[in-house]
Amino acid sequence: MNYRVRKALEADSRAITDVIMAAFGNDEGELISQLVTDLQADPTAQPSLSLVATADNSVVGHILFTSACIRHLDRKVSSSLLAPLAVHPECQGLGIGGQLINEGLRQLGEGDTQLVFVLGHPDYYPRYGFSPAGTRGLDAPYPILPENADAWMVQELQPGVIGSVSGQLVCAETFADPALWQE
Repeated sequence: MNYRVRKALEADSRAITDVIMAAFGNDEGELISQLVTDLQADPTAQPSLSLVATADNSVVGHILFTSACIRHLDRKVSSSLLAPLAVHPECQGLGIGGQLINEGLRQLGEGDTQLVFVLGHPDYYPRYGFSPAGTRGLDAPYPILPENADAWMVQELQPGVIGSVSGQLVCAETFADPALWQE
């Protein structure tokens, strides 16, 4: 089966919700689905990048990157937050999540995005160039539990940014719930 990654369309909304529900289950899926809807309507999350993976014209994966920044001294460092990533369970393990991540990073890197952050599985995201952010002085909007510190990760899209800036990520108002930051 051939998989294709493209920008999400308004017409993909229902299919994206279906993928999220299948990937995360009922309760968590409903919360994450609502989060995606809220982020897409949140002006503080813009600009955002929403991509889908398709197989035979059916959506089988989705990724969302939303606008964020690090305020360092007198400047803002243009950043994005990757959240969420979902792949339909029948298609997991086929590299679709990686294709979505890589394409998103490529597109963001062509713009002015300097850093991309994710709160995710510390055994998965390093495969795509992410590494712990907190040890580099790049803090999450809310404290991350010490046992989950490695789940808060960053990737540099413009060389020389990491090590020259520090501070706390400022992201969309939709993410202003401390419960969202408990991995």
